[in-house]
Amino acid sequence: MNRSPLDWALRLAVVAVVAFLVLPAVVVVIAGFNDRAILTFPPQAFSLKWFERALTYDDFRHGFRNGLIVMLWASSIALTVGAAFAYALHRYDFALKHVLESVLMSSLIIPHFTIGLGLLMLASQMGFGRTFAVVVFCHVVIVLPFVIRSVYISLQNLDQRLELAAASLGAPPWKVLVTIVLPLLAPGLISGWLFAAILSFNEFTGSLFVTSQATQTLPVAMYNYVREYADPTLAALSAIYIVITATLLTVANFYLGLGKVLNVDHAH
Repeated sequence: MNRSPLDWALRLAVVAVVAFLVLPAVVVVIAGFNDRAILTFPPQAFSLKWFERALTYDDFRHGFRNGLIVMLWASSIALTVGAAFAYALHRYDFALKHVLESVLMSSLIIPHFTIGLGLLMLASQMGFGRTFAVVVFCHVVIVLPFVIRSVYISLQNLDQRLELAAASLGAPPWKVLVTIVLPLLAPGLISGWLFAAILSFNEFTGSLFVTSQATQTLPVAMYNYVREYADPTLAALSAIYIVITATLLTVANFYLGLGKVLNVDHAH
C-alpha cells in the first residue's frame, strides 16, 4: 500500500502488455469449442468435434509424425554441437572467436524464411532435394543459438574449483568432463534440448521452403489446411499446442529452474 503512483502505473502497464499478448491465445482456445463450421467468436454453442477432427485428420497425423522425427534429430544434433561450441567459446581464447560466435548466433537475426530459401537453393544445386536431412539441417541452424545460450549460462554458473579439485586428485580430463562437468551442466543441457525441441516442432517459415508433401511438418500441414478450409479445426489444434507447450515449460521450470539457466533469476 506504500508503493508510489509511478510504481503502480508501471505494474498496470506490465499487466496490460501481458493481457494484450495472452488475449489472442484465449480467443483461439475458446473458438476451438465452436459447434459451427464457420469460425465465429464467441461460440453460440460448444462442441468437441473440431478437436476430434484435429486429432484424426490424416495430414495432421503425418505432419505430427514427421515433426517428431525432425524434432528428435534436430534437437539432439543441436544439443551435441551446441554444447561443444559453448564449451569452446567459454573455456578457450582463439583467433576469430567473436566471428565464430556471431556466425553461430546469426539465425537469431536472419529471418527464418531466408534460411529456408537459402538451404533450398543450396540443396537443389547439390542434388539433395527436399529430404528429411535438409529439413533437419535447417532446424539445427535455427535452434542452435538457444542451445548454445543455455549451456553457456550453465558453464558460467559452474564452479571450476570442482574441476581443479578432481584434476588434483589424479582424474584425467575425460573423467573430469564425464563425472564433474556433464552432471553439473545437466539442467542447462536438458533445458537447451527442450527449447530446441519446442522451437523445432513449431518451426514454420523455414520448414515451408525445405519440406515436400512427404516430409511436411505439422505447422506446414496446418498452413496448407487453412488455405482450403475456414472451420475451427486449426483453433482446436492451436489450443492443443498451447496446452502442451505450456505444460512442458511449466514442468521444466519446476524441475530445472529455467530462470537460473537463462540467467534471469536474481536470487541465485
